[in-house]
Amino acid sequence: MSFLGSFRNLLLAVCLMLVLGFLYYSAGKLHMHGWGQELRESSTEYDRLGFLLKLDSGTSAELSYKNGNITEGGCRRGFASAQMTAIFPRFSKPAPMFLDNTFKQWSKLKDFVPPFGIKGQEAVIQKILGITKQYTLTSSLDSLSCKRCIIMGNGGIVANKSLGTRIDEYDVVIRLNEAPVKGFEKDVGSKTTLRITYPEGAIQKPARYEKDSLFVFAGFKPQDFKWLKYIVYKEKVSPSDGFWKSVATFVPKEPKEIRILNPYFIREAAFTFIGLPVNNGMMGRGNIPTLGSVAITMALHNCDEVAVAGFGYDMNAPNAPLHYYESVKMSAIKESWTHNIGKEKEFLRKLVRGQVITDLTAGI
Repeated sequence: MSFLGSFRNLLLAVCLMLVLGFLYYSAGKLHMHGWGQELRESSTEYDRLGFLLKLDSGTSAELSYKNGNITEGGCRRGFASAQMTAIFPRFSKPAPMFLDNTFKQWSKLKDFVPPFGIKGQEAVIQKILGITKQYTLTSSLDSLSCKRCIIMGNGGIVANKSLGTRIDEYDVVIRLNEAPVKGFEKDVGSKTTLRITYPEGAIQKPARYEKDSLFVFAGFKPQDFKWLKYIVYKEKVSPSDGFWKSVATFVPKEPKEIRILNPYFIREAAFTFIGLPVNNGMMGRGNIPTLGSVAITMALHNCDEVAVAGFGYDMNAPNAPLHYYESVKMSAIKESWTHNIGKEKEFLRKLVRGQVITDLTAGI
């Protein structure tokens, strides 16, 4: 019995030593891991939003995209998302352009009221989708293995650049609000794939709508969705029903040509990319992104290559044209209650410097 007792004590001592050794080794590994993590974090510098700080070094282009991924015709498949991930590692690509019948499964959309979600608008959205019945681009565009998209800004910087032919070469041409095409084709092109707008920004003269384009609705206020329902169902619209200016009372588009922009892009542009005040998820002073930044955000998720033209305001040139289609001067810009143009410009410059987007007019 004494031998067995001594053996048992010895075995317990050995086990205790093994346990202590394991704990010591593990603690050391954890310490080294933490120390190494600190070194890694300090050696790679990101800004407060998560964007790589050193964007001019060319590092992102070298690490993120392989030139062998080029499809016939020169389109670089996956280029925009690869570049975006390189300069902003938190970027997650899957996010459909438009709402479809699965919109209620997007839990975050239900947590926010417009413009950052669809809370309180589920019923009216369901009615709208029930008649539009189309939730993607055209069948020909959906079948493309690689899509090149351009977002046309309305800035005067695009005037006299003769970029029309080059703009029309893109697979998807996105225009904003009521910016005209007719009469300006030499500079802005003649092709329109999507026209993204909200009630106050929509074209009010039916004759000015492009025949083959999709009408894409961006909802910023609860009454905006009510307006869209009237438009889709061809019902009477009150042009002053809670809007800050008169709105279109008729849109010459069939329901199958109408889409609802995914509000995810408004929220992501505002809070994740630009860093605007969250304001408890409510619309407030200086926390609404411009439609241009929202459209670019949408394109980053759904296009392989992304370009822009007509973006950028030069406040040092007060006599320059504000928009390409009118005589209003740059000096007419006043401080906006809803937008933060300075922060948006920082965001767009990151995309240009990181080679995520191409700026054809070099205004950003």
